[in-house]
Amino acid sequence: MDKKHSLQNTIVAIATAQGVSSLSVIRVSGEDALAVAHKISRLKKIIPRHAHLSSLYNTSNALIDQAIVLYFAAPYSFTGEEIVEFQCHGGMIVAQEILDTILSYGVRLAQPGEFSKRAFLNGKIDLTEAEAIAKMIEAKSVDAAKILAKQMKGELKIFVEESREALLQSLAYSEVMIDYAEEDIPEDIMQNIRTQLSALSLKMTQIVEASHRRRGLIEGFKVAIIGKPNVGKSSLLNAFLNYDRAIVSDIAGTTRDTIEEQIRIGSHIIRLVDTAGIRESEDSIEKIGIERSLRSVEDADIIIALFDASSAFDKKDAKILTLLDTIKDKQIIVALNKSDLKNVFDVETLKGYTPLKVSVKKSFAALTDKLENFLDSIGKEEELMLISARQIEAVNRAKNAIEEAKTPLIHGELEFFSYHLQEALKAISSISKPYDSEEILDTMFGEFCLGK
Repeated sequence: MDKKHSLQNTIVAIATAQGVSSLSVIRVSGEDALAVAHKISRLKKIIPRHAHLSSLYNTSNALIDQAIVLYFAAPYSFTGEEIVEFQCHGGMIVAQEILDTILSYGVRLAQPGEFSKRAFLNGKIDLTEAEAIAKMIEAKSVDAAKILAKQMKGELKIFVEESREALLQSLAYSEVMIDYAEEDIPEDIMQNIRTQLSALSLKMTQIVEASHRRRGLIEGFKVAIIGKPNVGKSSLLNAFLNYDRAIVSDIAGTTRDTIEEQIRIGSHIIRLVDTAGIRESEDSIEKIGIERSLRSVEDADIIIALFDASSAFDKKDAKILTLLDTIKDKQIIVALNKSDLKNVFDVETLKGYTPLKVSVKKSFAALTDKLENFLDSIGKEEELMLISARQIEAVNRAKNAIEEAKTPLIHGELEFFSYHLQEALKAISSISKPYDSEEILDTMFGEFCLGK
């Protein structure tokens, strides 16, 4: 390999978030990483896995910073290549100057996810571990971090291997029956295959359903506050945030658009959405806000339906109840606001819902506790979790192929049965094994942040 080509295959990126901080990390990976480290540090000897405190210099021999230099020799590094990390003082200026100096030596700026992609291609991690690394950065709860840590340790990889083993075993039985059709095959083989495949299909269904329920652990659960105008939705948002984010007034229809903010509930980060009051309106702007409120309900994982304890049940409240009746597979929390005032609301009209009595101005702890308990219960589920749409799609394809294999198995059409099992094998294996298409890999790793 010529020198120019090897340098272009050595990559660099700032691996820490931009901004004011105590430290910044610049990571270099590739054949010439160590040579570049010698040039910028002027160190004559750099020992692997030893922290070297060294001055760093630019190409004009001017001092940039005093930093820690760490060298990881191939193949004992994250990417499996030569890696050098420079830990300098934080902030944008110093890290950028070190990066510019390294680039001036012919090293190429890394693409998003390229470090992890190299680790994958060099056999240091599989796709399940790579995706867990990317999602760990985005995790919106402690429970999510625990789930992702398990996946980085190989939990999903074990499920994939066990599923492949079960499919291969059934496929082997099928091939034996095809090759020795005239021979006596034990009568219980067909039943064993059906039992094994049904159990695997059920397991896959449970994992997909649990993954959909728990996706908010990683992405952040979306919580929509709905109700008629003037029940205190915006006041509740402001109370959660502990500052006046939304305009509050006695004029019905003050909130014309949805307002979304992130807040922390216990160990979870949620996206709280204040919606426009739902009612019949002739105001064109308010109608747009109401339409967006209804879309927010569709997108939300949790619905907080707010009613006014100081106001009698009316047609606007009935409209909210009708909306709640259309909501499926979402957690619904009904709360009576303004409970510190004279209560004239008839709770019997809520048709089976048990409302929480709260006062946004005095105490809404019951609502916070309810939210936290629900989020904690989701996090405590023991079912394996798929953490990306790609993984869910692969398991669904495998499950569908297994279901399609059952009919030819019943009718003794073993060639078709084997074909569907092979499709299931390809689908489940794609979760952790290499794809044939380099373009697909580029797309997946391109979603990572720089420095990963």
